[in-house]
Amino acid sequence: MEEGINAYILKEFQIAKQDLRTYSPLTLAYIGDGIYDLVIRSIVVGEGNTNANRLHRKTSGLVKAQAQAKMIETMLPELTQEEEAIYRRGRNAKSPTIAKNATVSDYRMATGFEALLGYLYLEDNFARLLELVKLGLASIQKPAEKGE
Repeated sequence: MEEGINAYILKEFQIAKQDLRTYSPLTLAYIGDGIYDLVIRSIVVGEGNTNANRLHRKTSGLVKAQAQAKMIETMLPELTQEEEAIYRRGRNAKSPTIAKNATVSDYRMATGFEALLGYLYLEDNFARLLELVKLGLASIQKPAEKGE
């Protein structure tokens, strides 16, 4: 089996893999936010060369809390029990930051979404992460937007 992205990074920088059960949900959300942003940026850039402003607008529309909250609602029935538990831990975490341009509910759901993605990334289950993102994106994009 091929080494996952996270395992490769840890190996290259000689960092021991940690027990994910010891990670706080906000730590999982922190890495999940970065990974989700990278996935979305990769998709947007992969759709074609355009100016940076257009890239930013398209990306920011997909990474905002409101979009993530809608995505996780679609994903919930497809989650395993373990994935749902990770999501709930992230959603229920008491964040020291406040929601900016989002409702508290959307912000908390987005934090759970990001915690789940962070967990999947750190578990080197990138295929499952992408499967869920693909499902979520399909739920929030209108048919005309998909090929835009």
